[in-house]
Amino acid sequence: MKTYLTCAVLFAWTTAATAADFNVVEATIPQMQAALKDGRITSHDLVLQYLARIATYENVINPTIAVSKQALAEADALDRERAAGKVRGPLHGIPVALKDNIHTTSMPTTAGALAFAGLIPPYEATLTTNLRAAGAIIIAKTVLTEMANWMVIGMPNNYSAVGGFSFNPYDAQRDPRPGLNDGRGVMQTGSSSSGGGTTMSLWAANVGTETTVSIINPSSNAMLVGIKPTLGRVSRYGIVPVSMDQDTAGPMTRSVTDAALMLGAMEGASPDPHDDMTKRCTPPAGRDYTQFLKGDALKGARIGVPRAYFIDSMLVPGTPKPSDAIPDDQKAVMNEVVALLRAQGATVIDPADVPSVLAKDPAKNMLVKGSCTGSANSRDGNCSIVLKYSFKRDFKLWLDSLGAAAPFTSLAAFRQWNTDHASMGALKYRQDTLDMSDEMDLDKDRARYDADRAQDQRLTGAEGFDKLFKQKKLDAVIFAGSRGSSFLAKSGYPTVSVPYGMVANGTGYPPGFTPKPMPMGVAFSGLACSEPRLLAIAYAFEQATKKRRPPEL
Repeated sequence: MKTYLTCAVLFAWTTAATAADFNVVEATIPQMQAALKDGRITSHDLVLQYLARIATYENVINPTIAVSKQALAEADALDRERAAGKVRGPLHGIPVALKDNIHTTSMPTTAGALAFAGLIPPYEATLTTNLRAAGAIIIAKTVLTEMANWMVIGMPNNYSAVGGFSFNPYDAQRDPRPGLNDGRGVMQTGSSSSGGGTTMSLWAANVGTETTVSIINPSSNAMLVGIKPTLGRVSRYGIVPVSMDQDTAGPMTRSVTDAALMLGAMEGASPDPHDDMTKRCTPPAGRDYTQFLKGDALKGARIGVPRAYFIDSMLVPGTPKPSDAIPDDQKAVMNEVVALLRAQGATVIDPADVPSVLAKDPAKNMLVKGSCTGSANSRDGNCSIVLKYSFKRDFKLWLDSLGAAAPFTSLAAFRQWNTDHASMGALKYRQDTLDMSDEMDLDKDRARYDADRAQDQRLTGAEGFDKLFKQKKLDAVIFAGSRGSSFLAKSGYPTVSVPYGMVANGTGYPPGFTPKPMPMGVAFSGLACSEPRLLAIAYAFEQATKKRRPPEL
């Protein structure tokens, strides 16, 4: 299933890596480019160092599903280009990794499902093509939660039938608590994408995907910068879908500068004919987001703090008890951040509560109607069918795009394959969410889907964040980790997460077991196509705080 490194090759890689005079650990992309330009290292050497680190930590955190057999050849070709005076840009010769639901033709794309083990797609994702054109080396495919967490709600983060469990390097211990002691890590990796390899410097950066929280949450939990772009900023063509209504890919890096460089390379210079949503935002000149990175960008910035529900408890209309507040230590972090932003010259509007969160009428409150999450409530009138409906629709379109490479032609056939191969581990945590999606009738349920989709967008957009930004004249709002992500995703709005604090990791541990503190990022979110302003604010915040610390493994 997985691609492992042989001892003989590892010896050769390690020997070469130790001879290099440049250390990749915590190195930024600009630092690598400077070393490449000065001749202190080659892209071949970079790949060797990263491959040695992948092998060293493979059995500690299990960060990869596959490692490229072509990475050294790609590096050599790019080194020859550099020697000939051709440098494609800031990613020329830089090794990066992709989540294993993003098509490559150099490695399988499995989405973690046994049914797709060994699948080589007949085409590459548009973002993969863009990264290669920019000179990036695709060194590995990262672990993920199987089917980007659309198998069953409750599947452990970063578990898949193909890859097994992956672990957060900030605490790689196994969870000892009853009911959770099935091999999973004690510290969540954070939804379906993985940041473990990037935070451990196993490659320069990686690309995650998000439907609700799966770029921002794992970035927060791995002390990384994550960009969840505006829906359509980066093409979704060639990505195994959950929902084209909300799916997007985005960079996960160790610095805001690296994230800006990755985003510019991933975004197309012109709209992708395979993804009409790529017409939504206009790329900046030269797709250069680093032009917005100014250390004084917090001065005069207007930043809102949504507290109702997102920080503080509140009674949601139609519910019997108040919602959960974030823990006190996370509140303390947010209060500290507010003070810091003000000290840096920002105007902080606190609170800046979302109008559709405060709405007393349940029909106008965006918190009331969540997504349908299991077969037991699949016909429940008080949940949105958008995700389960669109998964069935978009999964079929994806299978069709594979042509003769597709192992089956329908969601029903995929589910049946899993059932038939349960003894091989295909259904360790069942497939309730797939079952729920397959109940959808794409014709008969279309009107319900359209109504739910319109409501999701209205309550989070026009009557939610759009209204808040207009009323308060905001540049951004802030959240603890991914607290706001699932709501922003419904309208496809962008977020940039920056490493900041360390907080407690859960309760209920047996005597003698001490979990380590968990990283927590601060998320800056805005309206559609506001990445330039968000990156400016995030960069200034990063430079004023410099809180990132690598794991101690």
